[in-house]
Amino acid sequence: MLPTFLLEEQVVRANGSGPVTDLGSGHPSLVSLTLGITRVIEQESLDVALVGSADGETWTEKPLLAFPQKFYCGVYTLLLDLSGHPGVRYIRTDWKVSRWGRGDATPLFGFYLFAQPAPVRAMASTAA
Repeated sequence: MLPTFLLEEQVVRANGSGPVTDLGSGHPSLVSLTLGITRVIEQESLDVALVGSADGETWTEKPLLAFPQKFYCGVYTLLLDLSGHPGVRYIRTDWKVSRWGRGDATPLFGFYLFAQPAPVRAMASTAA
């Protein structure tokens, strides 16, 4: 399954969810996630989280991982540790967008989410 785009680059104007990704049976326990934000307008925020499932139908109530709220273009990386979630085989990206201030109240973000096995070096640093 890895490396792969969990969410291909797209422009969103409302809250939503990405496609379901099957991690497979031999997935790594530590996954590096890269969130790339390629387009924004002023006075808006983006919240991106990953939820997990054992069957691809029923999703975790709490996210497995959530990026801190974002306001600007950039590339952000977090490590997802799946060792505490042994039953998770499927993951899905959920996002929420918000806009405030003057002008059109509709938010606009261009972003993607990429996943790959974490480097061995990262695994060693989390174990320490």
